[in-house]
Amino acid sequence: MSVDKTKIARNMKNRNHASGLSFALGVVGLLAAAVGVPAGLPAQAKPTAAAADGDIVARVNNDVITLAEYQKAEQQLRDEAAHDCAGCTPEQIDAQFKGQQKDLLRGMIDQSLMVQRAKDMNINVEADLTKRLDEVRQQNGLSTIDELQKGVEASGLSWEEYKTTIRNGLLQKEVVQREVGSRVDITPEELQQYYDAHHEEFTLPERVVLYEISMSTEGKSPEEMAAVRAKVEGLRTSVLNGDDFSRVARLYSQGSTAKDGGALGTFKRGELSPQIEDIVFQLKKYQLTDVIQTRTGFEFLLVEDHLEAGLQDIDKVQTQIRQAIHTQKVQPLLRDYLAELREQSNIMVKTGYRDSALLSGENLPLTDKSAR
Repeated sequence: MSVDKTKIARNMKNRNHASGLSFALGVVGLLAAAVGVPAGLPAQAKPTAAAADGDIVARVNNDVITLAEYQKAEQQLRDEAAHDCAGCTPEQIDAQFKGQQKDLLRGMIDQSLMVQRAKDMNINVEADLTKRLDEVRQQNGLSTIDELQKGVEASGLSWEEYKTTIRNGLLQKEVVQREVGSRVDITPEELQQYYDAHHEEFTLPERVVLYEISMSTEGKSPEEMAAVRAKVEGLRTSVLNGDDFSRVARLYSQGSTAKDGGALGTFKRGELSPQIEDIVFQLKKYQLTDVIQTRTGFEFLLVEDHLEAGLQDIDKVQTQIRQAIHTQKVQPLLRDYLAELREQSNIMVKTGYRDSALLSGENLPLTDKSAR
């Protein structure tokens, strides 16, 4: 498979926007970045000796934040402001950038502290890193990790830097889960209160969950097309007689969903072609359509579920509610936790830069030997 460098570069850039550089912008961002791939911040945790003092913006214990790293993060933040404020005037984009820039160094320092803490705790996330890289590979439709590496490098990122950034995000996530998330307790009463206050979030339109088995007729003669239809009719009969739909799909379906047992997804009205919508929304759960001729072949569908419009039962959305409450409760605890890490650390910031977590005048200045 050839690597679509343009696509990979765009996807890597989109992931930067998805993480929103938000890790660098405070506690809420830290949680968001820790869940995914916080590609918005450059790799840190370099030895102090790796850069001259004139190239160092901050020292965090034995690690440093270099001027190059800070400038790169700053540019990514500016790019994100332009992305998120599409159609805005340059003045509006600049205002948004400046509003977030004030917390940039604070976020980079917090990130360094969390990664250091993870190492102190002997946390190893290499298995998770391998899994996450494979997920990114699949999301980009690539066959191998080597192809992913080529795509990352084509987007202007160093492969090692990219892996370090993901690794650091996973380390931070693990620290948050162990040291902060474990303190959160959610009662049944809180679940019910959140549900009652957010009914609109849990009210959904009518939906169908669909699976498919399809075979292609592209490039086939009329006689061959008839044979394909007969084959699909036979597969439908097998399912009606008790064969497992997903097993049949994996063995015989020629669609892109075959590897997933034919799973197409969940659809509401207006998201399917009129031809298909008119059929599937009349069926009940576990019913099959007749064989349908499409532009590229023949198929039949399983309505794996038919969900009526209305408010979902609390049991079906309990995980979603629990996550929302958990995030709300973790935020103040995480602020306190980061404050504790800072009290136990030696943090020095170069004159002219500001760590917004500290009150004015509390930054310990770096000695800039280059200025002598």
